[in-house]
Amino acid sequence: MRYDVLIVGGGLAGLALAVALRGTRLSVGLIEGRAPVFAEGWDARVYAVSPANAAFLDSIGVWRHLPAERLCRVENMEVRGDAGGRLDFSAYAAGASALAWIVESKVLLAELHESAKRQSNLTLHCPANPAALTFGAEDGQVDLGDGRSLRARLVVAADGADSWTRAAAGLHVEFRPYRQRGVVANFNAAIPHRGTAFQWFRDDGILAYLPLPGNRVSLVWSTPDAHAEELLALSAEAFRSRVAAAGSHRLGDLELITPPAAFDLRLMRARHPIGPRLALIGDAAHTIHPLSGHGINLGFRDAQALAGVLADKPDHVDCGDRSLLRRYERMRKEEVVALQGVTDILHRLFTPAQRPLSRLRNLGLNVTDRLPVIKDALIRYAIAS
Repeated sequence: MRYDVLIVGGGLAGLALAVALRGTRLSVGLIEGRAPVFAEGWDARVYAVSPANAAFLDSIGVWRHLPAERLCRVENMEVRGDAGGRLDFSAYAAGASALAWIVESKVLLAELHESAKRQSNLTLHCPANPAALTFGAEDGQVDLGDGRSLRARLVVAADGADSWTRAAAGLHVEFRPYRQRGVVANFNAAIPHRGTAFQWFRDDGILAYLPLPGNRVSLVWSTPDAHAEELLALSAEAFRSRVAAAGSHRLGDLELITPPAAFDLRLMRARHPIGPRLALIGDAAHTIHPLSGHGINLGFRDAQALAGVLADKPDHVDCGDRSLLRRYERMRKEEVVALQGVTDILHRLFTPAQRPLSRLRNLGLNVTDRLPVIKDALIRYAIAS
C-alpha cells in the first residue's frame, strides 16, 4: 500500500497530525502497535494544554467533543521557592480566560482515536509493528512484522522518545538523563483548589499540584531517583501524608484515588527533526523537563506546523520534498530550542545540589512577582505556546 504520508506512532502527537490532515487531499496511513485501552477511573498522567493548543484541537474537531466534566481550567498559579521566594500568576489579571486546561492523557487519546477512525483519507494499521525502514529516491518503505510493506512520500516518526523510526533512519539525538523521576498520582483534596495550580521548588525536587474537576488534584513530583523510589515504597496512607506535608497542607488532607507511578526524566535533543523523506514530531523530536508543563504542547505545535506545511504545498510538490521539510524545521527550531533551554536552566538553578544559589533564585522569583510587565509577558507566552 502507498500513501502520501505514513505516520509511525498513534500517540497524541501522531494522532493530532493525522486528524489535522483530514481536510486535505492527501492519503494518510498510521501504524500503531495496539489500540488504546480506556479503563474506568481517573488517569494519573495528565497534561496542561495551553489555550493556543486547545484552539488547535478545536480547529480539527477534537476539543469540543471532550467531556466537560473531565476538563479543568487553570485560572491561577502559585509558585513558591525553597527560601521564601514567591511568584503568582492570574489569568484574569492578564486579560485571559485561562492559563491552561488540565486534561487526562486517556481522555485526549480517546477522542483523537475516535476522530481518526472516522476519517475517510486515513487508514489505521493497528495492531501493527514496524520491522524495517528503507528510503529510496521517491518514497520511504516500512516493512511490518506481519510481512506487509507500506510506502509513502513522507514518513513521520511520532513513536516517542525511544523512537524506533528515528533510530532505524540513523538520525542522531543527544540524551541527557536528569537522574530524576516524575512521580504522579491523583487525590481528593479537603480544601477546594478553585482552579489554581501550585508549584513548590523544594530541596527534594519540584512538586506540583494540578487542578482536576471537583476537588481533585493531580500530583507531579520531579525528584531524584532515590527519593522517588522511597516515595513509591510508602504505604498509601504514608504517601498521601507525605504529599500533603510537602505541599504545606495548602489543600488540607489528601485522599489518594490513583496509585502512584513514576517515569524517568531526561532531556533529548535531535540535531535535525528531519531527514530524507522523514520528519520527527513530539517526543521523537524532543523532550524537556516537565517543570514548565509544555511537553505535549510542543508536540501539538509540531503536528500543527507540519500539517500546515503539507496542506499548503502546491499539488506538483510531493510531501517528502526537502524544501517542505526544511520549512517545517525552521518553523519549529526557535520555540523548541528556547523552551528546552529555559526549562533546563531552571532545573539546574533549582536542583538541590545548588544550595549556594538559593538566595539568588528566590530573589528572582520575588523580583519577577513585582514586575507586572514581565509577568504579563510570561503569561502571554504560555498562553500562545
